[in-house]
Amino acid sequence: MALSFHTAALSFAGNVAPLSQRAGAPVMETIEDLKAMAPKLNPIVGYWNPLSLGETSVGSAYDAEAAIGYLRHSEIKHGRVAMAAFVGFIVQSNGIHFPWNIAGGIPYADISAVGGPAAQWDAVPTAGKLQILGTIFALEMWGEGSTALAADGQKHYMRGGKPGYYPTFDLFRDTVHPLPLNLFASPLASKMTPEKKEKGLLVEINNGRAAMIGIMAFMSEAKVPGSVPGLSSVGIAPYSGECMAPFSASDNLPFVSEMLSFGNGGYF
Repeated sequence: MALSFHTAALSFAGNVAPLSQRAGAPVMETIEDLKAMAPKLNPIVGYWNPLSLGETSVGSAYDAEAAIGYLRHSEIKHGRVAMAAFVGFIVQSNGIHFPWNIAGGIPYADISAVGGPAAQWDAVPTAGKLQILGTIFALEMWGEGSTALAADGQKHYMRGGKPGYYPTFDLFRDTVHPLPLNLFASPLASKMTPEKKEKGLLVEINNGRAAMIGIMAFMSEAKVPGSVPGLSSVGIAPYSGECMAPFSASDNLPFVSEMLSFGNGGYF
């Protein structure tokens, strides 16, 4: 799964807004908010933003505050994905899988047996990959939609909304079809004190940053064994495919073969 490197540069920028901004009326965050929160995230590094991301709107189609909202949301989102990927990599590397079959009668055990997590993704049938990617696309569309956000009383993160906020499915339930749960909605959150909520938001950012580094370290070690100090002895299965390519040679889809023949999986 792709991880955005432009968020890594902001990983040390302390980009979490004060709780009053996140919980109150929509307020555009400024660079001063990032500087104020930096010591709470990492008191040793503090505010460190060598690329000056979000500090100016020169050459951009958006103003600085909108850019900050975009980068803030990107880091939170990619941190969440990386946390799931980090745990998933460990689970899959240890041969843990569902005991039943996927559609088409292919056992999960057969997919698990082909190698590490990246090789297991390559072994998923093309239809399965398209279903997974299609679900991700649908969730992205829902999370970015102004209608879904407005139904929760929220705004888009580039227009004064809360970075990291994902709308509930209440509108979908009322107008389309019942759904069992909401994403990123913990029943414990409503019982937390403001201080505990603020601390939890900081913890989420820091855990996401660590997970982004961790999953990239796992993938690097799988692709180039011995490239990551400390991981060569933990038994990460080598991977000879293209880590950043969503499809492999076994996928009979338009342009896939051309993509794979262009440099390093079509990316470099």
